[in-house]
Amino acid sequence: MSRASVCVIFRQAVATRTNRFYSTQKTRKIPDKSRFIARSGTYPKGFKASGTHVGVKNGSQKLDLALLISTVPCTAAAVFTKNVFKAAPVQISKKILDKTSGEGVNGIIVNSGCANAVTGEGGMKDAWAMSSALDQAITGKQPESEETKSIVMSTGVIGQRLPIDKIIGGIPKAVEVSGDSHESWFAAAEAICTTDTFPKLMSTEFKVGENTYRIAGLAKGAGMIHPNMATLLGFFATDAPVAPDALREILKYAVDRSFNSISVDGDMSTNDTIAVLANGAAGGSLIKINGPGYETLKSEISKFSENLAQLIVRDGEGATKFVTILVQDAESFEDAKKVASTIATSSLVKTALYGEDANWGRITCAIGYSDIAVNPFKTSISFIPADGSEELKLLVNGEPESVDEERAGQILAHEELTIRVSLGTGGRKEARFWTCDLSHEYVTINGDYRS
Repeated sequence: MSRASVCVIFRQAVATRTNRFYSTQKTRKIPDKSRFIARSGTYPKGFKASGTHVGVKNGSQKLDLALLISTVPCTAAAVFTKNVFKAAPVQISKKILDKTSGEGVNGIIVNSGCANAVTGEGGMKDAWAMSSALDQAITGKQPESEETKSIVMSTGVIGQRLPIDKIIGGIPKAVEVSGDSHESWFAAAEAICTTDTFPKLMSTEFKVGENTYRIAGLAKGAGMIHPNMATLLGFFATDAPVAPDALREILKYAVDRSFNSISVDGDMSTNDTIAVLANGAAGGSLIKINGPGYETLKSEISKFSENLAQLIVRDGEGATKFVTILVQDAESFEDAKKVASTIATSSLVKTALYGEDANWGRITCAIGYSDIAVNPFKTSISFIPADGSEELKLLVNGEPESVDEERAGQILAHEELTIRVSLGTGGRKEARFWTCDLSHEYVTINGDYRS
């Protein structure tokens, strides 16, 4: 064969590969998520909320400034991203809580549209200014430099400075219009949204002894979501009286089993923050670590956090599936969670879920590289349908089952399912993790994010 012929064949081969269309014949409709929008609520005493437009989001009248204010100084706790490039509001809020020991906090201020992350000293000054301006609007007094008592959050594009004059100028009005109605809380939930398709707002009430308390909270996030806090912001409030150290312990426990047990795309944000405020406005005895009411409050906040965190996964960018990963018979909770996280963040698993392909070999692959003790000859995997019908066993004690592909397709066609994994270690510990599929729409959304 001549050199010229070889060159022609080579060019044809290159053209064949470079002209491929990377798309599937299967398309999935993104489910209607309007059923998750709160139409009413039961809100804690002594708190007011607002959502207003100040102009952070250019070219629109969308709400972009949210406030949550306590009518009396309250206790507070928060957990923050572990990303090395911590945004200015993360650093400032941590300093405020460290300095105050979580006592005497006035409220929370959040802007959307700009993350105020990787913005140098100027960004730090802007975050301090937001906290100071809210304190002044609430108390009528200008706080001393770096002596503020309001938590700050920001979300949006990284690497851009805030239009701080617009924000500071809009805070007095935001305080003035704040209220305790459902509409006020809902406006705050709307004001923190970026690529979210619906505002995430929840509320509930519970009893400790003879006292009735309430919890309400809001969150935002649809992409850049992965454990250890990820553009995930959330904050909630209760009118129960809680000691600062008890609130910190409860929040850490709850977040480990909720906001740190979700993943949309495996990316950890620079801004992630979850905060809780407690003002005691509903009365009752102070809840202390291991004291009366402590376990009840821990259980209630954990359940609330779990439900709020799940809304973020349900709203995952381009998501068509909501998937629970249940890992059982691990040697510890931490081991079970690590395996579940590895499965949940596997691109191959997530794309198979989108394609409704029961390719369970990808699940075993993820388990195998999780670096956790597993007995391959005792490991079992199954699909549990959301409709309550019989689970479909895929792998039992290391032996593959003869899988009914039609039945598997029916299960995977549902919006929700559970993947159950038993590691066979005899340790009997378990963990749950929540994730979604990975679709074409995710690429579209993030390819156009700044457009």
